[in-house]
Amino acid sequence: MMIQTKRREKIQINLNSSPDKEMVKEKELLSLDQHYPLFKAEKKITGMIGMKHVKDFIREMYALVYVNECRHKLELEATRQNYHMLFIGNPGTGKTTVARIMAEMMKEMHVLEKGHFIEAERADLVGEYIGQTAQKTKDVIKKAEGGILFIDEAYSLARGGEKDFGREAVDTLVKAMEDQQHRFILILAGYPEEMKQFLRLNPGLPSRFPNTLTFQDFSGSDMLELSKNLIQEKDYQATDALLKQLYRHFQQLRYPKASHNGRYVRNLVERMIRRHALRLLEEGRPINKHTLMTLEADDMTITEDEGVQV
Repeated sequence: MMIQTKRREKIQINLNSSPDKEMVKEKELLSLDQHYPLFKAEKKITGMIGMKHVKDFIREMYALVYVNECRHKLELEATRQNYHMLFIGNPGTGKTTVARIMAEMMKEMHVLEKGHFIEAERADLVGEYIGQTAQKTKDVIKKAEGGILFIDEAYSLARGGEKDFGREAVDTLVKAMEDQQHRFILILAGYPEEMKQFLRLNPGLPSRFPNTLTFQDFSGSDMLELSKNLIQEKDYQATDALLKQLYRHFQQLRYPKASHNGRYVRNLVERMIRRHALRLLEEGRPINKHTLMTLEADDMTITEDEGVQV
């Protein structure tokens, strides 16, 4: 079905689409020129492992803004939306990266005037004496106007007990979310269990975040795929024996001793590269392109803290 606006723009609406034809319909309905902010964001997400649910969330947020604009063009009621968000997930699952992508997309859709990204932590918001916290928090919010304010490990504001000034920072944020709802977007991020406790700190917190994105831990297959990508990006190659060893290790990992996330995989790959360099030095074999590029099973070591031996 086609709808024509007053500016002679055509909006195509698809009803009862078949899942089997999803990719075809997507190409038919979404043009690169018309939906460039979405395509740009999705391209960045596509390059990340284990992010299908994130891509779905970003598309949903884009659709919300886009359809609201279409309603405005057709002189229908277009209510300004609340875009404040909660990002819930373990460390290294991509929360900060996705927040930056979201800020850029919102800027290109003119939801945000500036689209800049302000990252803050407890020390940026909480003062050391009475009266300092509220002003510090207001100053950070001021810097974030027209953009996104991202607070990772937001639950740290709840630490310290009843007399801690972190509660004052939370109260100031809640008030700003109400009074300046459309002047900035607040994203609070943190670990699942800690965030559950944090949201109980202020009764008004949960209702002010209509958009929640949960970042899943990587599966063993996700971690293996990321390992392959990182090894290739660094101009190395892995032997079959190493890949099998990596796969067994990733399947045996148990959180929280070792997090199922990208940060863990990146650290593991970096450690293998260091071990590879040491092995070449100590073996004293002739060095050629093949030996310089090839990571072997012996280059993989697992620390005791990671809890699993391969």
